[in-house]
Amino acid sequence: MRWRRGLWLAVVLGVLIFALAGCGPQSDSSAGKTKDQPFAVIIDDLGREVAMPQKPQRIVVTSASFLEPLHEVGGDVVGRPDSKTVMPDYAKDKPSIGRVYQIDMEKLLACKPDLVIINKGMNEKLVEALEANGIRTIVLSGRSYDQVKHEIKVLAAVTGEVQKGESIIQDMDGKITAIRSRIPQDKRRVAVIHSTSNGLTIQLNTSIAGSAAELLGWENTAAGLVPFKKDADAAQYSMETLVQENPEVIFVTSMGNLQEIRGSMEQLFAENPAWQSVPAVREHRVYYLSQKYFLLSPGIHYPEAVEEMAKDVYPEAF
Repeated sequence: MRWRRGLWLAVVLGVLIFALAGCGPQSDSSAGKTKDQPFAVIIDDLGREVAMPQKPQRIVVTSASFLEPLHEVGGDVVGRPDSKTVMPDYAKDKPSIGRVYQIDMEKLLACKPDLVIINKGMNEKLVEALEANGIRTIVLSGRSYDQVKHEIKVLAAVTGEVQKGESIIQDMDGKITAIRSRIPQDKRRVAVIHSTSNGLTIQLNTSIAGSAAELLGWENTAAGLVPFKKDADAAQYSMETLVQENPEVIFVTSMGNLQEIRGSMEQLFAENPAWQSVPAVREHRVYYLSQKYFLLSPGIHYPEAVEEMAKDVYPEAF
């Protein structure tokens, strides 16, 4: 019996020694593998996989709409574009790289960035030149709410603050749910017209206002229209189609002087009898949305954009 017990103890001891010996190399191997892995690997809105070997230290953004969400997840910038509508206090004294529609490449490179975050739809042409200079780029499009949530996740990965990003998204989701719960749950039929000095276009669900209306449970009458090739958020304006779709509510987004645009739209309504056949116009349910939230991306303020639209239609609920 003793020899059997001794044999059993020897076997158990041997197994323990083998297991303990195995743990050491596995741990060392795992540590080595982790060390060799990049700091972050993300997929941007061009579908590119971008690997960053280490945490970026010198970030430049080509859209001011990236500034606040980046700051909220612990990021900073060494360069940013000029902006009349969006400029958080922390970024006011940062070096300018020019206007968002006309980035000054010389000023951008003078910032010596190791990462440039580029706004899709405006600045993709910069990617090739920056990559040729050994500067990594990430292209993001923060128009729709889903795109903004993806943007926040990417920025949080860039700063290494993934949990902060998730907390911001959860907070936004909660606020939007609360806003929707305060208004009637009817499916309002809406149209979103974008007015600029170049004329009118119709905004689709992927636009800021279109996405906000969708979050409120409303139906965008332009949802089935074919988007422009160079602007996937918009489609060709047609008075005939607008009359046919018969929207109950019209929202107007704008680029330029809002008061002048409002005046020209009101004149258009008064002079063209076709507009008076549209219930939204005839019953004075045309609302002009602020450029603060609806020109550039509202970013982490998407709930405020949604609330603005809800207040326009149901002011008594607020």
